[in-house]
Amino acid sequence: MAAGDLSSRDRAELDKAIRAAEQSCRFEFSVFIGATEGDARAYARRLHASLVAPTHSVLVMVDPAARLIDIVTGTAVRRHLTDREVELSILAMQTDFVAGDFVGGLKRGISMLAEHARPQNTLHAGV
Repeated sequence: MAAGDLSSRDRAELDKAIRAAEQSCRFEFSVFIGATEGDARAYARRLHASLVAPTHSVLVMVDPAARLIDIVTGTAVRRHLTDREVELSILAMQTDFVAGDFVGGLKRGISMLAEHARPQNTLHAGV
C-alpha cells in the first residue's frame, strides 16, 4: 500500500487525526506512506529535515512493502516525547496493521504520540 492507495475517506480520516494531534500538543505531524530509498532511517531523517519546521515536527514514515515504521521527532518535540513513548506508539500501529486496520493503526499511533508529546500542566506552589 502506498499513500496513493488510500481512499479519499481514509485520507480525510488521517487529516482529521493529524489536525487533532496538532491542536492537542502544538507540534506538527506529517505522515509518509510509501517505499523508502536506501537506508530507511536516513531516508526518514531526510524527509523530516525537509519539513517546514523540523524542530517542532513529528514524521511518521510507513513502508508497507518492507513492513517498516519509523518515527522522527524534532528537538523541541523530544523534550516532551521519550523514545519509549515512540516505541509504544509503533507497537500499537503494528498491532493494528497486523489485524488489517492500516488507517486505524495510523490514527491510533498519531493520537498516542500527541498525547505523550502534550506539555504537562504543572502547579507551582509558593513556599
